[in-house]
Amino acid sequence: MKKKHIISICGDLASGKGTVAKILLEDLKYNTIYKNGEYFRKLAKEHGMDVTSFNEYVENHPEIDKAIEKSAGDYAATHDKFIIDARLGWYAVPESFKVYLKVDLEVSAHRAFNDPNRKSSENFNTVEEQKADIQKRYKLENMRYWNLYKVRKDDMSNYDFVIDTTELNPQEVADKIKEAYFRWLDE
Repeated sequence: MKKKHIISICGDLASGKGTVAKILLEDLKYNTIYKNGEYFRKLAKEHGMDVTSFNEYVENHPEIDKAIEKSAGDYAATHDKFIIDARLGWYAVPESFKVYLKVDLEVSAHRAFNDPNRKSSENFNTVEEQKADIQKRYKLENMRYWNLYKVRKDDMSNYDFVIDTTELNPQEVADKIKEAYFRWLDE
């Protein structure tokens, strides 16, 4: 399989995917960030649901999920030098450099709870509620991806590079990804 100048970033909820993707875009001078999650949130809002409820809804409407994932592959067929910020970007675009960002659940819950950009689609009163929702969404997504595609996003063998972001700042994470990415391109 021919490698493309595409980095797909997947990871735990609130692991820093969006922030790291922005840094990589700027550092590498790539063209765009393809964001499936943003589209998913938009659809949830259009359906009058929070993201967890929409995850449950999509279980019974697989055509929505398949259309979202297919769109990343379609985009990659005609574009190069971009970042994919999507749960199944690695699956939709197998010729990309596939990255998984891990994060401790407690840190994830605090990051998500304090992120003002999430308030329109995730509105919790406590960090514990946020944490419970993260765990629920993680299970829902894994089950849905297995049922639809027979893949597990939490199988680390799917990725070219796995990094724990719990104790690192976003620039450190981006720097480690770039180092691994350049090695991958040279292999």
